[in-house]
Amino acid sequence: MRTLPFPAALVVCGLLGLAAAFYGNWSGLGGRSFAVSLAVLLALLAGQILLASAGLAERAAERLGKFGALVCVFVPLSVYAAYAAATGTTTAGWMLAMAAYTLTPALLLASVRGQRAGTWADYAAALTLWLPVEFRWLEGAWAASGEFRHLLTTLLAVNTAIASFLLLRRLDGVGYSLGWGPRWGRIIVGHFAIFAVLAIPLGLALGFLAWQPNPERLSLLPVTLVATLLFTAWPEELLFRGLLQNFLEKSLRGPQAGLIAGAVVFGLAHINNLGFPNWRYVLLATLAGLFYGRVWQKTGSLFASAMVHTLVNTVWGLLFRTA
Repeated sequence: MRTLPFPAALVVCGLLGLAAAFYGNWSGLGGRSFAVSLAVLLALLAGQILLASAGLAERAAERLGKFGALVCVFVPLSVYAAYAAATGTTTAGWMLAMAAYTLTPALLLASVRGQRAGTWADYAAALTLWLPVEFRWLEGAWAASGEFRHLLTTLLAVNTAIASFLLLRRLDGVGYSLGWGPRWGRIIVGHFAIFAVLAIPLGLALGFLAWQPNPERLSLLPVTLVATLLFTAWPEELLFRGLLQNFLEKSLRGPQAGLIAGAVVFGLAHINNLGFPNWRYVLLATLAGLFYGRVWQKTGSLFASAMVHTLVNTVWGLLFRTA
């Protein structure tokens, strides 16, 4: 696999920064709060992207050692503290909540560092990362408005996961890299196509999907693709494939058992989407999880499974509405 070199990753971060600033200005956003929120967003994006370049996460974990990794665990909390100070929204309650959120996974994982993946602490740490994001418990900590709060919380979670699992725990087999390997195009397009052939008729038959093309969204397609990849597909693939499926394959001692169990967990994680309990969503998400997990297994990369995930979400938004 050819991975993105670090200088190229820096260029990507710069281009994303320019695009985000332009899009925010075009959307009418501005002022000190937006400027600070944008700076923090880009800092967290840089952590997500740069550590996926050219094996940087692995090299960083090797060179930092245990003490250096422990220091890195405090970086996401420091970013939030800087944000709160810059926006004048610092409160003891939110600082304690953010400290608990960013440091609890590391405390859990420090107790099993060096042990085989799939311990109780691994699952507990992943759960503490996911629940506050899923139920949006931490979004009140940000001065930003609307969906921007969710984006900041999601990126904070990704950076916390990187520090805790990749640098401190030094978890193997996550596939946290930006790159491209042989036959990946065939694997990604093939899995997406087979999933579409199965999921679209099933979704229509269940009354979950309704055919409703949205041509207006075509003008925003580049923004939609990048935003879906960075803020939805990548974080979810890190959690459900790189961490949970990874643990399950080792706990259940088999890739197929781990694939099926991981897909079921992924499906159940969507039970509260668009109403509770939404079993139609669970069924289709479980099916999607099988395809995402299979791509992750075949390529050894979160980026590849995130690409399929991005295609599914984007085509869904362009051609269908949820009934």
